[in-house]
Amino acid sequence: MRPPRDLLRARGIRPRKSMGQHFLTDPNVGALIVRRAQLEPDDVVLEIGAGLGALTLPLAAQVKHVLAVESDSKIATLLGNELLAAGVCNVTILERDILQCDIKALAERSNASLKVVGNLPYHISSQVLIHLIRFRKVVDAAFLMFQKEVAERLMAKPGSKRYGRLSVLIQYYAKIYPLISVAASAFFPKPKVDSQVVGIAFRHPVSFQAADENLFFQIVRAAFGKRRKTLKNALLGGNLGFGNERVSAALELAGIDSRRRAETLSVKDFVTLSNLL
Repeated sequence: MRPPRDLLRARGIRPRKSMGQHFLTDPNVGALIVRRAQLEPDDVVLEIGAGLGALTLPLAAQVKHVLAVESDSKIATLLGNELLAAGVCNVTILERDILQCDIKALAERSNASLKVVGNLPYHISSQVLIHLIRFRKVVDAAFLMFQKEVAERLMAKPGSKRYGRLSVLIQYYAKIYPLISVAASAFFPKPKVDSQVVGIAFRHPVSFQAADENLFFQIVRAAFGKRRKTLKNALLGGNLGFGNERVSAALELAGIDSRRRAETLSVKDFVTLSNLL
């Protein structure tokens, strides 16, 4: 496959900043991601943001079938032509927005749980992650490229500056770990920051079960919504509908000092508190 810059210029196509397009240009990086993901020959992979095939080709060489999602119609057409020229026949290009995809339906049509691989547009990466969480029952694992800062937030531990609502959300549902770092120079156009690929293994079941997951996430949102406040004051001011006595009693039963701040609590702490409120 020709370099992305040459492919785009030949067709008079410019990367669209509004779609966060940064095409992976280094084939070695794509191949390394696929190797590190340890995919199996019988796997069906959902690829998010297929672009010009830097991941699609090594994926197709490794797994049974690739469902390549690409929302840009011109790029999808260009990718299809390149795959045809390369004789690749186990890729289905889905020209659509991943946030509108019914991933459960894709898994059912494939008669398999999916593994997800993707170079995510920076501006919707958190939304894509939340979308995958919704469909976690049909997703075995995901290997996703994020802006380095976002990846650090996802993997952050309690007590660190990066630890926040998104950290708790993903770590409640999954084990998350670093796969490889990718320099900005590996993309066209070159982004301003480096990227990080992370592995996400969804927990079935979760390690610490919240009795009411909606309440659990409301508590997490309220706690991190006012990071500078103590946990107790953040919860009282978070429109949760709980009075001082109830919040104080729950914190005491959970063994959590009311003067602590949200970023010091583990996922287990938040679950325990949620189950007591």
